[in-house]
Amino acid sequence: MNEEAKVFEEAETVVEIDYMDKYQRTLAEFDNYRKRTIKELAARYDDGTRATCEKLLPIIDNFERALAAHPDKDDTFYKGIEMIARQFDTTLEELGVKPIPIETGTTAFDANMHYAVAHIEDESLGENTITEILQNGYIHKERVIRPAMVKVAN
Repeated sequence: MNEEAKVFEEAETVVEIDYMDKYQRTLAEFDNYRKRTIKELAARYDDGTRATCEKLLPIIDNFERALAAHPDKDDTFYKGIEMIARQFDTTLEELGVKPIPIETGTTAFDANMHYAVAHIEDESLGENTITEILQNGYIHKERVIRPAMVKVAN
């Protein structure tokens, strides 16, 4: 093989390596783009779920108030309202939205999950203990949609 052929062959090898490098980088960039797009779409879906639920929560609160205020639990109207309220609860659960778990008298106040609107002095309870739930709070995938409105002791 002559000198000219060797130089040409080496140049071809360098060009092939350069093209292969560009090809691999392009594939990696496309794969990263695809993964990023999937994450962004999931985040948008979650944001949409939270925004929709945030608008529905006042309606659910009104159903709960109506159920609590109605004296006759055997009334057919009461049972109809109760069915609608249960259907809302089931729908929220299917969307991954859960009420913030609180046990009055034992759960400690957490500013990230609760919104204190009243304060009472009660020495029988510990410091910053939730004594009453005034409005339920809800979370979706570890993010608070609405903090629970509570009354806190001490």
